[in-house]
Amino acid sequence: MALANDRKIWTWFEGEWHEGNLPILGSADHATWLGTLVFDGARYFEGVSPDLEPHCARITESAKAMGMRSPMTTEEILKLAKEGIAKFDDDAELYIRPMIWSTRGDGATMVDPDPDSSAFALCLEEAPMAEPVGIRITTTRFIRPSLETATVNAKAACLYPNSARMLKEAADKGFGNAIVCDALGNVAETATANIFMVKDGEYFTPISNGTFLAGITRKRVMQLLRDAGETVHESILKIEDFRNADEIFITGNYPKVMPVIAFDEQEYEYGEKGQLARKLYWDFSHGRI
Repeated sequence: MALANDRKIWTWFEGEWHEGNLPILGSADHATWLGTLVFDGARYFEGVSPDLEPHCARITESAKAMGMRSPMTTEEILKLAKEGIAKFDDDAELYIRPMIWSTRGDGATMVDPDPDSSAFALCLEEAPMAEPVGIRITTTRFIRPSLETATVNAKAACLYPNSARMLKEAADKGFGNAIVCDALGNVAETATANIFMVKDGEYFTPISNGTFLAGITRKRVMQLLRDAGETVHESILKIEDFRNADEIFITGNYPKVMPVIAFDEQEYEYGEKGQLARKLYWDFSHGRI
């Protein structure tokens, strides 16, 4: 299903470009009934596509983590992404989504994917960038799985139903997202993005502990802040740390850098530290730093 029915979409599949929401999965494909599909997401906006190559590289690693083999190299995916971008207007705002999935199983049970059956498609669709008006978050009873229980080292489609129920729980409480913990009660991220907090002028983000993807945008923002002379800590953080924070913001491919303006009843300003993180990312994206 497309992000929205009225948006322009181009998909590369089996050597050709197709316009529209192209059907690509068969009814008996391994991915259709067992969920062996990985994807990645990059952005094009204001004429730029920051960190496009790392996103193209990460999907090949996600495929390995799921027991598949990418039919395309990073360089081939990157070239196709640039071809796809050229099919849209220069001022378009796009979501760039390469996908790899298994079409058949392997072995006696057929549950494990046959690496040689891996298929590839690249979908680009219009997706407006959100203004930094801020989001409101709450807690959730659901947690992030560990590597022993799920393929958390891949950007795997099968992980997202867990995020969806977190979002549903948050929405039922009147919030737009949820702050999520691991099995030990440490904050991991939100249901859809990595999370940062600011306290006494310094930045903090949950240390990568194998329960969530330490995102490409997260890594970029951390490096930009450090290069600008800011102090950034990767730490073990609890819910109460965020309740006592001076500022909170999230990072991710879809929103890039977005302030959190409320955590339950506690409200937050879109402060100078969050604004700095967003400004640095935009300056990097446009080649100004």
